[in-house]
Amino acid sequence: MAKANEQSKWRMHDSINLLPSENMTSPEVRSLLSSDFGHRYTLPVNSLWCGEYIENSYRGTRITTEIERSAEKVACDVFGAKHACVQPLSGHVAAMIALLSVTKRGGSICSIPVSCGGYDGYAQPYLPDILGLTSWELPFSKRVYNLDAERSADLIRKRKPDAVVLGASFILFPYDIGPIRDACDDTGAFLIYDGSHVLGLIAGGEFQAPLKEGADILYGSTHKSFFGPQGGIILTERDDLDLAIRKNLTWRVVDNVHWNRVAALGHALLEMKRFGRRYARQVVKNSQRLGMELSERGLPLRYKELGFTRSHQLLIDTERLKKRFGLGMNDFSVRLERSNIIIDSVGRLGTAEITRLGAREKDMTDIAELFIDAAHGKDVRGAVRRKRRGMRIAFRLV
Repeated sequence: MAKANEQSKWRMHDSINLLPSENMTSPEVRSLLSSDFGHRYTLPVNSLWCGEYIENSYRGTRITTEIERSAEKVACDVFGAKHACVQPLSGHVAAMIALLSVTKRGGSICSIPVSCGGYDGYAQPYLPDILGLTSWELPFSKRVYNLDAERSADLIRKRKPDAVVLGASFILFPYDIGPIRDACDDTGAFLIYDGSHVLGLIAGGEFQAPLKEGADILYGSTHKSFFGPQGGIILTERDDLDLAIRKNLTWRVVDNVHWNRVAALGHALLEMKRFGRRYARQVVKNSQRLGMELSERGLPLRYKELGFTRSHQLLIDTERLKKRFGLGMNDFSVRLERSNIIIDSVGRLGTAEITRLGAREKDMTDIAELFIDAAHGKDVRGAVRRKRRGMRIAFRLV
């Protein structure tokens, strides 16, 4: 308990978190995570048992069932989908379920190259290997840090994969989905969008709208730009795909579901429905402003000529960083952490959590100054603590 209290004080009160893979949940969401749902066990609704679909083999689950159905309904409202599945334990598990539902062993997928920020899980040694698939890399332009849509469409027509997966771990700008959708139509491939990093922006009407733009399935993590508990979600407009997804749940990829997480996700979805558009717009504004403020103070960032970003992420130019500060990215992140500024060691910055705390463009000036002072080795823990607590007051008001 002492360490838990220490963790809460440090990460929730004394530090500024610029990790793009994390966010902060509301007190109500955290309360649901520690509720009675957290130690209840049940099969998901309509599980296949001895060849028959049953409502549930456990009693005492009436409210659990209501919670699941309510969470799925509000998810459909938020994302403009016909079907939602809230059972996946993570974005990675959601990806596995989706790929199982649209591919067969011996088939193939296309995805963003890892060397261009794509998710490692789609590389050959990982999910493709487990599922018996071949993985092809989609052409990508580092000059504009985006998919080369026309060349990618040509590759899809040539390789004829079972599925095309868009989305990445390093993601700054929306994709041109139209040519990809056309190529998928020509070859019979399914078009999947991994929204793990930008799910909160998609929910808030920013970045892009994958399902409206032609994606067959949208899935992702619920704890990055989306401010929910750790977990995953899958959404689709298609009845046949929803049925295929359901068939790949119980006793294939999941068994019991963590119902406290589902309840917490349902509440986070209600929060997103209420003020998600304001939040998502502010995330992008904060990212662009923070990029400008840091760049003006000497931090080498990529794609300044393109406005830095249209997501919650900024990318540090790691080669120029070493020349500017004399440190590699890992040592640089360690130096910042000494002043309670949290970043990752691969060159990404994120504004989702500070926006969730109530930060606006004007706050980016203060954060940039603290960041640069810490980068030069100054101890700014006291100033970081005061800035964080100021944002925390705004979060309480939200």
